[in-house]
Amino acid sequence: MPRPEDFFDLKEFEHKGLFEGVELVWEVLRRIRPYLEDVIIPNIASLRKGDVLLPRTCVLFGGEVIYDGFEIIHGDATKGDLKVFMEGEELKGASVLFAGSVFFGDNISIGAGSVVEPGALIKGPVIIGGNTEVRQGAYIRGNCIVGDRCVVGHTTEIKNAVMLDNAKAGHFAYLGDSILGNNVNLGAGTKLANLKIIDAEVELVIKGELYKTGLRKFGAVLGDGVETGCNSVTSPCTLLGKASIVYPNTNVRSGYYPEKSVIKK
Repeated sequence: MPRPEDFFDLKEFEHKGLFEGVELVWEVLRRIRPYLEDVIIPNIASLRKGDVLLPRTCVLFGGEVIYDGFEIIHGDATKGDLKVFMEGEELKGASVLFAGSVFFGDNISIGAGSVVEPGALIKGPVIIGGNTEVRQGAYIRGNCIVGDRCVVGHTTEIKNAVMLDNAKAGHFAYLGDSILGNNVNLGAGTKLANLKIIDAEVELVIKGELYKTGLRKFGAVLGDGVETGCNSVTSPCTLLGKASIVYPNTNVRSGYYPEKSVIKK
C-alpha cells in the first residue's frame, strides 16, 4: 500500500497535518483545499487596496507592509542570504515582494524571509513557507502549499500541489496535482503531466493489485531526494520512491517505482 510515510519524512514539515490519517498517498490531493481553508492565515491583505499588480517593491515585516526607507541586500533566500535593512538595523525575517509581482485574492500567506520576484503571479489560496523563492515569471495557480527553502522557478507553473521543504523546481517546470518530497530537485523543463488523453479515472497497478484513485487529474508523487534530468516528463499517475533518479529527456511511464530506481530513456 503506497502510504505517505513510504515517500516522505514528515517529522519536520509544518503541514504534516495534511497527511494525517491518509492511507493512500494520492488522497492528499483531495485534501489540499479544505486544509488550506482551515489553517491559512493570510498576510498580504494590507497591501494597498487595488494593488493586484504591485506598482512598487514592498517588504512584509512584523505583520506590516513597508513601502519606503528600506535597503535590500540581494542574495539566495533559500540560504538566508536575502536581507533587509532599515535605518541600519536588519529586519530579520522580512519578506520582499518586488514591483511587478501579481496577487489574485487575499487568501495568500508568504513566509518569513521569502521573496516574490517581478512577474510572478500567485492565486490564492496558497501558503508559501519561509526562505522560499518565487522567481520571475512563476505561476502559482492556487490550492498550493510550498514549504521552507523551496524554489518555484522561472516560468514554472504549479497548481493543486504540495512541495515539502527544500524542494526545487527552478526552471520551466509544470507541477499539476502533484506532491514533491523533501530535497526533490527537478531539472530544467521537467513536466509532471496530470491529465490522461482518454476521459477516464486514473488507475494504478502495484504488485498486481489495482488501485482506483477516484481522480481524473493526478500528476506525480516524488519521494524525498528524487532527482529528474532536464526535459524529463512523467506520465499521469507516476509514483517515484525515495532517492530515485530520472535521466534527461526521459518519458517516465505511469506506475510505481521503488526507492533508488534509475529510469533511463
